[in-house]
Order: sequence, then C-alpha cells, then structure tokens
Amino acid sequence: MSPPSNQSTGARDSSAIRAVGLGASAGGLVVLEQFLAQVPAFSGLAYIVVQHLDPTHKAMLVELLQRSTAMQVLEATDAMHLEPDVVYVIPPNKDLTVAGGLLHLAAPAQPRGMRLPIDMLFSSLARDQGEQSIGVVLSGMGSDGTLGLQAIKSQGGLTLAQLPESAQFDSMPKSAIAANCVDIIGLAWELPHHIIRITAEKYGAALSPEGDDDSNGLALISILRLLRARSKHDLSDYKPSTLLRRIQRRLGVHGLTTQTAYEKFVRQNPQELDLLFKEMLIGVTSFFRDPSVWQELKEAVMPTLLARCPDGTRLRAWVVGCSTGEEAYSLAMIFKEAVAELSGTESLSLQIFASDLSADAIAMARRGHYPLKIAGDVGPSRLARFFTAQGGGFLINKEIREMVLFAQHDVILDPPFTKLDLLSCRNLMIYFNAALQRRLMPLFSYSLRPGGVLLLGGSETTGNSQSLFTPLSLKSRLYWRSENAANAGTVYFPISPRRPMSRLPQEFKVSPTAVPPTNLQAHAEQMLLQEFSPAAVLVNDQGDVVYINGSVGKYLEPASGKANWNIHVMARPAIRTQIAAAMRQALQEKGVVEVRGLRVGEKPAQTSLNVTVKVMQEPKSLAGLVMIVFHDVVAPPTAKRRRIVSPGVVDPELVEELQRCKDEIHALRQEMVASAEELQAANEELQSTNEELQSANEELTTSKEESQSMNEELQTLNQELQTKLDDLALAQSDMQNLLNSTDIATLFLDSALNVRRYTDQITRIIHLREGDIGRPLTDLASTLNYPTLNEDARGTLKTLTLTEKEITTTDGLWFLVRIKPYRTLANMIQGVVITLIDITAAKKLESRLRKG
Repeated sequence: MSPPSNQSTGARDSSAIRAVGLGASAGGLVVLEQFLAQVPAFSGLAYIVVQHLDPTHKAMLVELLQRSTAMQVLEATDAMHLEPDVVYVIPPNKDLTVAGGLLHLAAPAQPRGMRLPIDMLFSSLARDQGEQSIGVVLSGMGSDGTLGLQAIKSQGGLTLAQLPESAQFDSMPKSAIAANCVDIIGLAWELPHHIIRITAEKYGAALSPEGDDDSNGLALISILRLLRARSKHDLSDYKPSTLLRRIQRRLGVHGLTTQTAYEKFVRQNPQELDLLFKEMLIGVTSFFRDPSVWQELKEAVMPTLLARCPDGTRLRAWVVGCSTGEEAYSLAMIFKEAVAELSGTESLSLQIFASDLSADAIAMARRGHYPLKIAGDVGPSRLARFFTAQGGGFLINKEIREMVLFAQHDVILDPPFTKLDLLSCRNLMIYFNAALQRRLMPLFSYSLRPGGVLLLGGSETTGNSQSLFTPLSLKSRLYWRSENAANAGTVYFPISPRRPMSRLPQEFKVSPTAVPPTNLQAHAEQMLLQEFSPAAVLVNDQGDVVYINGSVGKYLEPASGKANWNIHVMARPAIRTQIAAAMRQALQEKGVVEVRGLRVGEKPAQTSLNVTVKVMQEPKSLAGLVMIVFHDVVAPPTAKRRRIVSPGVVDPELVEELQRCKDEIHALRQEMVASAEELQAANEELQSTNEELQSANEELTTSKEESQSMNEELQTLNQELQTKLDDLALAQSDMQNLLNSTDIATLFLDSALNVRRYTDQITRIIHLREGDIGRPLTDLASTLNYPTLNEDARGTLKTLTLTEKEITTTDGLWFLVRIKPYRTLANMIQGVVITLIDITAAKKLESRLRKG
C-alpha cells in the first residue's frame, strides 16, 4: 500500500492504490455529497461510487458530485487504472469490479430488479485488496452491500455504514448492521475522518509499531486469556499473524496504538471481547467452492464409497468449520446426484455432521435460506432441483436440510465425531499454527473408518502425517485413510477448556521437543519409548482422556454411541471400579496410589495387572493432571500339591486374600456411595429441567395463541383499511366528476399558494398541465386582466374573508372571480379555492339594456 501522500504526481503502481468502495441507492446523492465534501484533496486513496441507477437514462452523477469535492470525478471505463485522489462513478446499465488495480465493466448478468452492483464491487475489492479493502454502505433500499461487506470483513478489511437514523432510506445500512459485518457506524460526513485516521495509523504501525515485543507479547497473552474466559474457547493455537492482524483491526476501530492499550480497553469494556471473538471467526464460504474439487468428489470418490456399502447403510460425514452451511449442503447435493446416477444405491443414505465455533453462523445454516446471489454458484439445474424461491432468496429443500445436523463445536477442545466415511476440513487449518495442525491429522485419521476420505483446502496438506493418508488427488487435496493408520502414531485428544494457559502461542516460542531428532542417541531413546514404555493414559481431574501412550486397547475401549473419551466410561468393566477408587484417593492425597493383582477378564489368566495412579505436579504444564500406568505382571506358576495347614496356624495366603477382598468391598462401597450421590443430584437436575421445559412449553403455547389472535386482528384491520381505500378512491372519483360537471373553472391552492388541484375548465383561462402541480400561482400564465390575483389570494388566506371581483380576459370574456378559504373537515385552513364563473352573456345583456 502506498502511504497517504500530499503528492499526486509521478508514476505509481496502480495495483498498490488503496480503493474505497461507496454504495448508495438512487436517492443517496445528498449523502454522497456530504461524504466526499469531507475527504481531503490529497488522501492517497481512490474512491469508487456505485449507485442504483436507471439503466435507460443518462446519468449526471459525475457533474453533480464534482460540485462537492476538489478531487477529480470521472465516469469509470473498462481497464481504467486506479489513481489516488480520484473519484470513479459507475456508468448506467453496467457492473463494476476491481482486479489487479484496474476497473472492469461488464453487462449485468441479472435482470433489472435483481441486480446487486454494490455487493459485486465490494466482493471484488475483497479479492483484489484483501485486508487493505474498504467498503462503505450509505442510504439505500434493500440489502445490497451486506454480502460485500461480509466479504471485506472476512479478508480483514475495514467496513463502515451510515447511521440508519440519519439515512433517508435506512434499509441498506440496517441490513449490514444486522449482519454484524460493520466495524464503524456514523453520520455520512463523519465516516471519511475514520477512514483517513485508520489508514494512516495502519501505515504508521507497519513502519514503526509502537510498544516493545515483551509488552505486546504479555498483552496478547492477557487478551487471549480474557477471550477464553468470556467465550469458553481457546484461540492460543491460532497463527500469531492471524491473531495480531485481527487485533490490529480492532485497534484501528477504537483509535488505539498498542496492544497494551487495547488490553486495558477490553478489561474496561468486556463486550468488546464478543466483537473480537466474532472478528477471529473467518466465515468465507460458498456453494461448490472450487467446482473441480466437487466434480472429482462426485465422480471418483462417491462411487467407491457407495459400492462398498451394503444395502440400507447410512454413511457418515463430518464438515469441520462449516460456517453458514454452504459446504455441508453442497456435499448433501453431491451425494443425492451420485445416488441418482448409480443404480442399486437407492437404499443408501448419508448423515452429515456440520460444526462451527460461531453460534450465529450455525443459526443461519440451520435456516437454510440464502440470497439470490447464490444462483451463480449453484447453477440453474441444481437451483431448480434442491431449492425453493422464498422471501427474496432461495430456501434449501427439506430433503437436503434433513441430511445435515448442525452443532456448535470446537475441533480443538471438543471430542471428535467418529466412524466417519468422509471428513471435510477445508481452509480451516491455514489459520492454525504448525503444532495444532500436527495434532489434528492423527485425530482426523482416528475419526475416519479405514478407507475413509479426507478433503482439505487448496492450500492445506497432511504435512508430516503421510503414513496416515494416501493421496487420491494432490490438486484436489483428496486423501484415503491408510489401512495401517491405527499404528501410525500417537493420537492427541482435545484438552479440557480448564487447561491453564500461561504461555504464548507455540509459534512465539519454539519448543525443543518440536525439533525432530538428529542424532543416534535421540533416535535410540525414541525407539525405546515406543517399544518398551508401558501403556499409559493422561487424564484431567474429571477423568477426560487428553493423551494416550502405547497400546491401551486391552484395558480401555471406546463406548458405543456418542464419542465419550472419559476413563470411567472407557475402562474395562473388571477394572473400572478399582481405577475410579484409586484415582479418587490419589486426587485427595495428591500422591501415588498403586493397585495390584487385578484381573482384566473373567477367565483365569497367566498375567495379572498392576495399575499406578499418580497426580502430576511437574512439569507445570501437566500440573493437576493424572497419569494412569498399566503394568502386566506374569503370575508365578502354582505347584500341584496339596497344601497341609497345621491346626491353629493361620494361612498367610488366606489372610492376604481376605485383606484383598476387604479392600475391594471397601472400594465398592465408596463407589456405590459416590454413585448414589451423583444419581440423586442428576435426578434433581432432571426434575428441575423438566419443570423448566414444562413452563417453557406453556409459554410457547400461550405465545402461539396470542400470535394467532394478533394475526387474525391484523387480517381484519387490513381488510378494513382496504375497504377505506376503496371508499376514498370512489369518493375522489365522485368529487372529480362533480367538479367537472359543474362547468365552473376551479383552482385549489395550498397554504403557500402552490397548485394542488384544478378542473378541466380552468385550463382555457390559466395555462395548466399535470406537471404544474406544486408550482406557485405567480409562475402561471393566464388570459385574465387581473394583476392583483396573487395579492388578493394571500389577503383571503390572511383575513379568511371572501374576495369577489368581475374580471375581463384578453379575448373579451368576463368572469366572476371568487376567492374563498379552503377549510378541512377539522375546520383547519389549508389554502384557498378560486372559482371563475363565466358572466360574459350577462354582461352583454346588461350592455344592450343600457344602450336601449
């Protein structure tokens, strides 16, 4: 980006010119003038104006805007280079976009009434200029500009909107504000100051960022901690560049210069954390994004998945980071098309789990209602088959919506969906740091069935996890899960949100363990750990598994149903009680508890099991977690001889066995007491929840009845209003016919003596036509020899007395002119009525009588 400059001469790279997109409706001329009047002559920015114009009329917007600004105003032409401190105006009946620093014009693709030229310009700015893009929505009808601002915001650009209360037409600003895609809201003449300030601060920050690295790093840790406490989501594993870029945007919005100042600001204004969290969630998506990928998925992947499934099978898929649902619905449509094309697969179905962090995005996805703009992405055949036109947009058909279950889910913290046939995680991991990407790959492998399909974004790969996946198409980023993936490495399960965070994101500090071993000793130690270290799991204080070492399948197994990675659920029944009791004792004593001689199965075995439970104190990153280690012990061979016990001598083995039984009974009693307390608490919670649900159901029923009653009242009121409108129209027709049938020339004037209404007869005396409604009386030409007509009318309006005069015309006619006040039914004076009665015949008769 070129810095703001007071020099406009000299060669420039047009692709580096930063452009501001301005969107307004045809009635937004005044606000455009107010905006441009406040822009300094040398701001270093280009301004592109898109207005809803009549395609059949020549526009005069260039001439009108030139009066309000010292900058040059030009009508845009195709392939025109962007220059700083110039205003470019869209010509009529054209779509305007920006690419490579050039303006591009094209004939509108949509019919008149369905065009969204502001969205088109803003979206092109987002693609061309990324986080440097700026969009401004001013007064206008409809929702044009909202999708464009969302695109700019998703790229990290700056979005502004006029305060709706100050707009002549508030629909466009209200729509953008309701979509939560506006950074700054203000009066039209205030917005240029914000733009100039923020662009200057960003440029200055890029040259010499304020604050030292240590203070900024500590401020970032504090901001992330506050954000996690507020949103319950940990963003410390996001790439530092992403975090800093989003925080920098909020700094610009609030006029702050350092992260330390912003950290103080969010402490004093906790609601700012909600806005920052939404800023972090990047929701760029569309139907069938990258069409070639979806085509390959349909032609190369779906037939293979369908062919290996028995009749009646339901396949499972998970779309991670689904945003507003377009990708999940695209997958559902692809599946329907594949089933329709392959015979013998009609009994197969697909269940899609779609998850995202944003509750707002999930709510929109569940509605399944999208704007008219999606027609270009979906295509006419799919639009007709899978969508229904509704409410100025398109609604996904029920059969597609029922295939997708949407849920708010954190892939970093929450347990994954499992037993999947297909997993799509597109353009999400590019925002995560390398350590988190390495953790997610084994997790995705674990979630997929053998032979399942992984779909990544165009800029993403499996990294160092090539052993887990076999590429189907590197270009499309499609991978098959390897058959030997189960033994390929360690699976990192999501860590509880209660995990303390006292360090910077991992890319700020490179951990030594992240560096691959480069010498013989390191290789040997790694091999020893893999081959000879005991099986173990690391759990938190609630028993949730966060790390698994070695093969623990002999002692733990996943429970059927919804994924639950809790040691109390996964432990084998024969050892579940003893592990629970030992874990409880270890947590109470903050020490080590060892349980010996356990049997995993019911049948006698040659080995027994010793379990060691230890509460971790060091290192600090593991403090509070519990390590459970499993040791198989070979049982000593038993001699086949009859044991003789002397009378009165106690057998030590029997004593040991009795003591073991007592310990087990004591542990079982403790477990029963704890279970009884938990069941009692759960029962009370269920009863309370049931009562709340019952109450909510009653309130909903009442609200439904009230809504039905209100709807009936509104329908009745609507009918009454329609009847009154019909009566008024009939009364107006009667009055017009009555006035015309009297054959009296009549002129109605308002309080300012402007024309309000007239009869056909008066047009022969005063030259009137339909376009003269609203013109003042003094502007009208007539044949009356009555120069004081305007003064007499004003005098009648002032004194409320009748004025009556006999006036001649230039063509020798006589008229009796009467000027009376115009009174409403409420006895309010709202102008005057002038009637002209033709008395020419009476005057001629009077003249003959006088002569005779």
